[in-house]
Amino acid sequence: MRAREALAFQMGGEDKVARQHEFNKLTIRERIDEISDEGSFHEIGTLAGVSEYDDEGDLKTFTPSNFVFGTAEIDSRPVILSGDDFTVRGGSADASIAGKRLRAEGLAVELRLPHIRLVDGMGGGGSVKTIEMAGRTYIPQVAGWETVVTQLRVAPSVSLALGSVAGIGAARVATAHYSVIVRDSAQMMIAGPALVDWASQGNVSKEELGSSKIHTRNGAIDDEAGSETQAFEMAKRFLSYLPSSVDELPPLTESDDDPNRSDPALLEIVPKDPRKVYKMHTIVESVCDQGSFFEIGRRWGRSIITGLARLDGIPVAIFAENPRVYGGAWTADASRKLIRLCDLASTFHLPIVHLEDCPGFLIGPQSEEEATIRYGSAALAALGQANVPFCCVVIRKAFGVAGAANHKPGAHHLRAAWPSGDWGSLPIEGGIEVAYKAELAEVDDYDEHLARITERLNRLRSPFRSAEYFEIEEIIDPQNTRSYLCHWARLARKASRTDAPAFWYRP
Repeated sequence: MRAREALAFQMGGEDKVARQHEFNKLTIRERIDEISDEGSFHEIGTLAGVSEYDDEGDLKTFTPSNFVFGTAEIDSRPVILSGDDFTVRGGSADASIAGKRLRAEGLAVELRLPHIRLVDGMGGGGSVKTIEMAGRTYIPQVAGWETVVTQLRVAPSVSLALGSVAGIGAARVATAHYSVIVRDSAQMMIAGPALVDWASQGNVSKEELGSSKIHTRNGAIDDEAGSETQAFEMAKRFLSYLPSSVDELPPLTESDDDPNRSDPALLEIVPKDPRKVYKMHTIVESVCDQGSFFEIGRRWGRSIITGLARLDGIPVAIFAENPRVYGGAWTADASRKLIRLCDLASTFHLPIVHLEDCPGFLIGPQSEEEATIRYGSAALAALGQANVPFCCVVIRKAFGVAGAANHKPGAHHLRAAWPSGDWGSLPIEGGIEVAYKAELAEVDDYDEHLARITERLNRLRSPFRSAEYFEIEEIIDPQNTRSYLCHWARLARKASRTDAPAFWYRP
């Protein structure tokens, strides 16, 4: 048994291991050692592989399966850990990978444990050479894919693209709650360059076809890491905000950041001029526990900031418009990103915080071509369907249909605004000349009359007038926003339940 284990630990052999290192990539066993707690990995299926025997029945050669999996602990919490061994036939299906991969997915579901996939290769698809080896072709089916999908409603799944990932391997990366790709040493694609060239789609390299730059900007992958070590740290940090399964509430942590900490700098952060921008990230970092904000999807859908954070040690999902990108207007991609966050929060019982500065949906021909209204409506639906506590602080703008995300439909929740709050069906500046077109057409001093109308309307623009009618429940001192949100978070935690969401998580 020990001799066979030793052969398995050699993976594809010294030459293949050396080649893996030449490409600045760790082997699967080095990856497992680095991401898991020391000594915690319990491998399942070590002896699976392809063997050759002599006439006496003695083992001559052994090629291990190119898929390694087992149980492990990460930060003292149990997980399922699996990964492709690219040193053995490039991680393809030619070495009994399928059964092990299915078992890894199945155990994660049945044991209700987080699953971290270290993907490096096709991850189970096979190659044309498989036809000759099997003596037949096969009609495609993704055996066990229902288990991969079921995992999305049972326990967290994280996929790390650590090499050239194609075919079903790419699908395994995308079908996760969180995904990371390593810059330069990893690429993701539906099919590799040779097949793309054969299909007359151009002669391109792997990097041109599926680099991290491409997929972290189109939303196929959530985030980019500069190294495998950084990818592992990102995966562990993501999991730290989530429960081990949907049967539990997210884990609490001890916070040494005063929940009543005030920040006088927030009094000056919003410019008086509504056309000027500011850094929303500064507000997010200020109100959350120090250092706790974990942004997800930084490079795509950039007009909305999404991520996980803690308020007085309580994990929450948080989103905020980014005035530096399209003024914070909702785009089709930003809406898609928000749907993912709402689904994640619903699945794992994370209260949702919205720091709002929304001028509405992005308008113009490109927005119409990208079906922004459909994706924006879907985002509002996902927010409404989320069965977790919700809170909104209106920092500045709340206009139009997208601006209505200051309220969760059908819910009673805390909502407040800063004195800089400004809202309506559309901004005064954008609609005044249309609304008063007839009146303006009759005057000689057009610009002067327009200025008088603007001044008259601006007198009615104060958020305090809305507060008088209870259209906004509270107006708060900006410097005390953290205290307000931490108070809400404690109430939200008491109200949180492990009820199943109305919809499964959608990859």
